[in-house]
Amino acid sequence: MESVQEISTQLRIRTFTFPDDYPAVFSLWEESGPGVQTGRSDTLEEIEKKVQRDPDLFLVAELDGQLIGSVLGGFDGRRGIIYHLAVAKEFRQLGIGSLLMDEVEERLRSKGCLRSYLLVIKENQSAANFYKKRGWAPMDYLDIFGKNLA
Repeated sequence: MESVQEISTQLRIRTFTFPDDYPAVFSLWEESGPGVQTGRSDTLEEIEKKVQRDPDLFLVAELDGQLIGSVLGGFDGRRGIIYHLAVAKEFRQLGIGSLLMDEVEERLRSKGCLRSYLLVIKENQSAANFYKKRGWAPMDYLDIFGKNLA
């Protein structure tokens, strides 16, 4: 497999286009393995709400017209959040995930975001290592709570 430098002239990081990119992105998420869990908030209707809020934080990586990666970021005006970083299996370990993260982090910074969070499934040690290498640190002093509101 080529390196990211070798494919960089063909690789394009761009903003997600709703609804056209949805089927390919959802398929990518579903095929990414246990590290990306899809649920009710990932339906077409829920993604439409997300895109209306901050469309510039939902990015895709495209190579020769094929969608091969995505990252979904959010910003509430105070803190950022990263969801669903995914790269197609045959394109992993080429730096595409890093390019997606670089871009979403830069876009968060440009909005005035000082701190961002992300969640990693405890068993997904490869993802935890990826984020640690990028300067993200575990927050062992917190417990994560969730509640379904609908």
